Amino acid sequence: MQKDFLWGGATAANQSEGGFDRGGRGPAIVDVLPHGEYRMPVMEGVMDYRDLPADTFYPGREAVDAFGHYKEDIALFAELGLRSYRFSISWSRIFPTGEEEEPNEAGLHYYDNYIDELLKYGIEPVVTICHFDMPLALVEKYGSWRSRKLIDCYVRYAETLFARYKEKVRYWITFNEINMLMHLPFMGAGIRFEEGENPLQVKYQAAHNELIASALATKRAHEINPGFQIGCMLAAGSVYPYSCNPLDVWESMKKDRENYFFIDVQVRGEYPSYAKKFLEKEGIHLEMGADDAAILRENTVDYISLSYYNSRCVRADGQGEASGGNVFASAKNPYLTCSQWGWPIDPMGLRITLNALYDRYQKPLFIVENGLGAVDEVEADGSINDDYRIDYLRSHIRAMIEAVDEDGVEVLGYTPWGCVDLISATTGEMSKRYGLIYVEKDDAGHGTLDRRRKQSFYWYKDVIAHNGENLR
Repeated sequence: MQKDFLWGGATAANQSEGGFDRGGRGPAIVDVLPHGEYRMPVMEGVMDYRDLPADTFYPGREAVDAFGHYKEDIALFAELGLRSYRFSISWSRIFPTGEEEEPNEAGLHYYDNYIDELLKYGIEPVVTICHFDMPLALVEKYGSWRSRKLIDCYVRYAETLFARYKEKVRYWITFNEINMLMHLPFMGAGIRFEEGENPLQVKYQAAHNELIASALATKRAHEINPGFQIGCMLAAGSVYPYSCNPLDVWESMKKDRENYFFIDVQVRGEYPSYAKKFLEKEGIHLEMGADDAAILRENTVDYISLSYYNSRCVRADGQGEASGGNVFASAKNPYLTCSQWGWPIDPMGLRITLNALYDRYQKPLFIVENGLGAVDEVEADGSINDDYRIDYLRSHIRAMIEAVDEDGVEVLGYTPWGCVDLISATTGEMSKRYGLIYVEKDDAGHGTLDRRRKQSFYWYKDVIAHNGENLR
C-alpha cells in the first residue's frame, strides 16, 4: 500500500454521539427510531413514529455518548495508530430546526473541539455531512426530501461547515449511502408515505432533490476551498447471478444498476439512459428546476466512498432459500458462510466490487465502512477475544490490497465500521457489535459506557504499523 494510505476507523453521529438534549441540538430522525419490533416499519416509512407506544425505548438518544466521551475515544484512536477517522456531523446540532438564520454556535464549538482533538494526534478527519440524520422539524414541515425546500436548507448547512473548517478538513462525503433511501425511506431521507401516493414517485423525487443538493454543495465546497475533496457514497456489494441462466444474469445486472444509478449521476453528471427509461416506463415525472441538468453536469464528485459488508445473489424466478438479516434481499449463495445476523461473508466480493466501481468510473475509491456485526463475550479477566472479527477484517483487507497491488485499483483509505461499538442502524441493538473498542452497554440501554480494548484492537494496530504488510 502507498505510504500515505489512510488507515482509519468510522462511526456516525446518529449511532454513537447521543447528547440529544445537550448543546442546543434539535430533535432529529434518530431520536424517533425505536428499538424492537416497530423499528423496521418506521424506517421503511410505513409506520408513523407518532403512533409508537408511550414506553418506547429510543436507543439513538444516548447511543454510546460519544458526545461526552470523544476525548477518551480519540485518545484510543491515537493509541490504535489511526491515520484517519470518518465521522458525521449532526445536522440538528448545527441548525436545530434546519431553518435558523444563524447556526447554533454551541454545536459548532463542539465540533471545533472534536476536530482539533483529532488533528492534535495527526488523525485526518473524514466528515460525512448527512448520515441518516436530519432535523425532525424539516420532516414535519416539508415532508422531508420529497420537497425541494430541503435543498436550500442542506446547502446552507453544508456551506456553514465548509466555511468553518476550510483549513482543517479536506475529505467530505455529502450523503451516507445515498441509495439506502430506496430501501429505508424514513431512515435514509425522512420519508413517511401518505395513503394513496405512489412510493416510487416519492422516492425518486427525494433522490433527485438529494442529488441536486449534493451537486450544489460540491460547487460551494470547491469555491470555498479548491483543495477540498468531495465524495459521494454508495452502499456497495456486487450482485451475483445465482446461475449462468441468462435470466439470472440479467436480473443481477438490473439490481446492480439500482445501486449504480445514484453514483452514475454524481460521477458522470447526468441521468443514465437506463434510469430515464425506467422512470418513463413507471410513469414517474420528476419536478426539476430549469438549471438542474447544468448543476449535475458541472459539479461532479472527486472520489467515490463506499460501504461493503457482503455481496448479494439473485434468481430471476425468485425461488430458493433467502439470505436473511440484511436490508437488501438476496438469494442464499451456496458458496458462502454467513454471520450471526445472516449476512454473507465474501472478501472476494470486495475485490470484485472495487474492480467493478473503478472500471466503471475511473475515480479514486475510499472504503469508509467494512466490518462484522457479532456478539462479543467479556472473559473473566476482562479480555475480549474476537478472533472472528480479526478473521473477517484480515480477509477483507487482503482482498483490498490485492485489488490495489494486482489489479491497479486506486484506493485512498480504509476505515472499518464502528471502531468503537455503537448501536446498529438496522436493528437498534448494542449486542450487534462491530467495534475494535468495546462499550459496556446492553440492548435495553443499561451500562456504564466504559470503554475497553478488544483483541482486534491490538491486531489492527499492528496492521497499521506495518502498512498492511503483516496480516498474520
